[in-house]
Amino acid sequence: MFNPEFLTSDNEAISGNSLIQYLQEQSPDVLQRVARSASGDIQDIIRHNVQGLLGMLPGDQFDVKIQTSRDNLAGLLASAMMTGYFLRQMEQRMELEGALLGTANRELSHLDDPGELRL
Repeated sequence: MFNPEFLTSDNEAISGNSLIQYLQEQSPDVLQRVARSASGDIQDIIRHNVQGLLGMLPGDQFDVKIQTSRDNLAGLLASAMMTGYFLRQMEQRMELEGALLGTANRELSHLDDPGELRL
């Protein structure tokens, strides 16, 4: 999923990029753990989105070659990263709402049952 080899480039174009410098300082284990933290649903959505942007054809029937500039590829990767970030935030919100609604439903169920009547 994540290839840390792309961080080893000494290209001038990325040498001034603070994000690349930060990523280069991280251990490969940390980068792999972050990459694996995306759920399968998020990975599927991003994969589908990128394939839609690139117009993927079945590899067994077509010999597809995509040619682009560095800037266009960087834009595509940035878009995929932002999509992933957004989707992860929405997934966390959905989980939080589910947890809160589950708690609220449990608390409301106690109100429906007045319990034992004491005199």
